[in-house]
Amino acid sequence: MSETEKQELAKALEEDLLKLHGAPILTLKQLHRVLNFRSVDALKQAILRDVFPVHTFEMPHRRGKFALVKDVAKFLAEQAFEEEKNDD
Repeated sequence: MSETEKQELAKALEEDLLKLHGAPILTLKQLHRVLNFRSVDALKQAILRDVFPVHTFEMPHRRGKFALVKDVAKFLAEQAFEEEKNDD
């Protein structure tokens, strides 16, 4: 998979996530489903241990952490690329 194909995949994933969730940010509850974590608590532990692979942030006057759809899509596309690279 070329860099262009990876970028196209990331863009397609971003569009799908935007349609599915209707916002450019994801909550922890949404992230746990999108990235297939066992639970929101497992996701929180990954963030606390600094092993969560996607940048998360807090927002003023809002509880919890959030991630940008764009960052999640990019991560997923990179993982698909790595998997394909390992299969060769």
